Amino acid sequence: MSNRLSDPAAVGRLGSVSANGVGRSGTVGGVGAGLAGFLGRLISVLGGLLVAWWVLVAITAPPPFLLPGPDRVAAAFVARFPELMGHAVVTGGEILVGLGLGVGLGVAAAAVTGLVPWTARVVLPAVIVLQALPVFAIAPVLVLWLGFGLASKIVMAAIVIFFPVASSLSDAVARADPGLLDLARLHRATTAQTFRYIRLPGAMPGLVSGLRMAATLAPIGAIIGEWVGASSGLGLMMMHANARMQTDVMFAALVLVAVMALTLRLAVDLLTRRWAPWAPESGASLL
Repeated sequence: MSNRLSDPAAVGRLGSVSANGVGRSGTVGGVGAGLAGFLGRLISVLGGLLVAWWVLVAITAPPPFLLPGPDRVAAAFVARFPELMGHAVVTGGEILVGLGLGVGLGVAAAAVTGLVPWTARVVLPAVIVLQALPVFAIAPVLVLWLGFGLASKIVMAAIVIFFPVASSLSDAVARADPGLLDLARLHRATTAQTFRYIRLPGAMPGLVSGLRMAATLAPIGAIIGEWVGASSGLGLMMMHANARMQTDVMFAALVLVAVMALTLRLAVDLLTRRWAPWAPESGASLL
């Protein structure tokens, strides 16, 4: 193999430039500026939403069990803070482990289809069928099989996360730069070498897109699993609050779930900037 094919980052940059023009900058200053800009936009949007919420409650004066004001939600958050954080730790653990499992299985499925192309005819239909099954239909079965503990929620989160990662990465692997593939054939690269040095680095933008979707969807599987059956977690807390018409507690739990999803998505954007700096920037990035 030529040295030209021995650096995945270099090959990835070549593929990115040939398909998308100049790659983005991964400098610390660029990340800091992007993070500051994101926080500014977030504060502005949240401030506007809070003002609109407050005005709506002040004008319509709905019963607190229908729509509590921001002050009631904040008071419930403070009053139930230890309980909320205890359940948040459980849900956060389910989300993180499920994310790792789902991403790992998705990357493995894409790797199999990339290394052995004919398997795509078997793997991809199975992935589509799995994704087409209603999440609420799968959750009770998983709880029945795996119990009320963490296992069923982790598997549920992994199932939700698996599809966007597997589909995005396998599609990107299949669409490798033809010029780089010709270069690999010219140097008599093996299928494994072509996958490692050309297909996989060039598919990083697809993996980044899949990870962004997965980070957003990650809490869904865990929360739905907790709704169906759990001994702890924010989903269970929301179910109990709903049964008692404690809408302010439900909103406080929802705020924590939203913070988890946003933090996870932001972490994915930050990591992919360092991990795959040659991946082109897109409007889907928060930074």
